[in-house]
Amino acid sequence: MTQLKSFAFNPFSENTYVLFDDATKEAIIFDPGCYMSYERTMLTKFISDNQLVVKRLINTHCHLDHVFGNPFVSEKYNVSMECHRAELPVLARVEQAGMMFGTPCPPQEPPTHFIEDDATIQLGSIELRTILAPGHSPGSLCFYNEKDKFLIGGDVLFFGSIGRTDLPGGNHKQLIESIQTRLMPLPDDVKVYSGHGQPTTIGRERLHNPFLN
Repeated sequence: MTQLKSFAFNPFSENTYVLFDDATKEAIIFDPGCYMSYERTMLTKFISDNQLVVKRLINTHCHLDHVFGNPFVSEKYNVSMECHRAELPVLARVEQAGMMFGTPCPPQEPPTHFIEDDATIQLGSIELRTILAPGHSPGSLCFYNEKDKFLIGGDVLFFGSIGRTDLPGGNHKQLIESIQTRLMPLPDDVKVYSGHGQPTTIGRERLHNPFLN
């Protein structure tokens, strides 16, 4: 059975997700934003309490608030971070961004594996399809589970909003095009788990998102 646990971490209230198969106990950590020591403890306690085996560490994109916990998770669970290759320039700037926002970011190791568009991610009986949706960042990836009808969407689409595009590598026109052509064709009842804030659905955003209408 597919399970998804969310945590709101760091000063930016970023959503970290732990996706796991209840039968095999295999897990993927998406966007570990754990910044404070108590946040790292919360994450590891949940994994330990549920006897999970962390198989992968995946970043939807590499903005500062989504990678704070990468070094900790990588060392703790012996996994290397994965992302789309277009995120490398974003990852290279996170220490500079940390100084700009007054939230120092630990040094980041480069990925040893890149995730491509329209790839299949397998976790026990769980299957995800990757959807490249640039605009918020150059290599933003979403992860779609067709069977259980949910999308781990990073900062592409929010409840009533969209990702910001004023950071380096952002492009508003490209983001709108990504959402309209890559996400809006999904069924209305697909639940979207965003990088910040509450979940939404494709149908709700199709009808009510002011940036799309």
